[in-house]
Amino acid sequence: MGRLRQIAAFAAGAPFTALVAAVEVAVVTVALGVPLSTAPVAVGLVAFAVYAADHVADAEGDASSTPLRARIALRYGDQLMVVAAMSYGLAVALAAGAGPAALALVLVPGTVWIGYATDWIPAAGDRLEPLGDRVGPLGEVSLPRLKDVFLLNSAAVALAWAVAVVAAPLAFAGVPVDSVGTHAVGLLFAYVSVRSFVDVEVPNVRDVAADAAQGVATLPVAYGVTGTRRVLFAVDAVAAGLLAATAATGVASPPALAALGVGLAVSVTVTALADRLDGAALGVAPDCSYLVAGAVLLAL
Repeated sequence: MGRLRQIAAFAAGAPFTALVAAVEVAVVTVALGVPLSTAPVAVGLVAFAVYAADHVADAEGDASSTPLRARIALRYGDQLMVVAAMSYGLAVALAAGAGPAALALVLVPGTVWIGYATDWIPAAGDRLEPLGDRVGPLGEVSLPRLKDVFLLNSAAVALAWAVAVVAAPLAFAGVPVDSVGTHAVGLLFAYVSVRSFVDVEVPNVRDVAADAAQGVATLPVAYGVTGTRRVLFAVDAVAAGLLAATAATGVASPPALAALGVGLAVSVTVTALADRLDGAALGVAPDCSYLVAGAVLLAL
């Protein structure tokens, strides 16, 4: 039973995120009406790599909020990092075959993660400090991780996610933005951005004690569950307006827009129940909205 619980905890982490990413890219591909490509696979691989590495990097801090996942990350950290590197390498290989735009796009999430979850800039400053006067102000660099900056942490993840999800179908299929419609692409990008912001902040309700202890500022840490719910309801309302505006352009696929609408309804429901779901459920429930959207799209 213990082994099964560990497998379930691992599957609910980076592998689940990778599946969600692939489904979301597939839905956006249909919404934009562009040809199918390897974009869902590539983005799924990148998502697995980034989240697996993040879980290893934050394993000690996550021990109180997600103990099983943290235990796996601590025990198999080296192996997970190897698999993450291989996953990202395969995504880069797929992107290279699709062209320079796809390759540049695939590198964005990894670059964002370096600034988001690591303190490499202060570390670089510390290494240069012994050089003394030759370094000047560089030796005094001390910038926090994006993960520790209030709102900017979630915004960075949301924007990186939106870039990958919306731009990947176009880049991998070699379809220029203007051939699809700049307004439709821009509105979908904004929609995915605000929805991703919600998906990042909802699980923070589960992590509020651990985040507060580590000095990580999130909406639940700053405003509590009730205040967070109100903010996220407002953000979901913006998402609904963006989805309606996208539909009004007449460019995006109606079945895909309907699927995204159902997913949005699931998101609102999860936000409403944020303080009633246990830690494990709260970790996966927000992203399940995209799986529901994918199922609805297949049904339609």
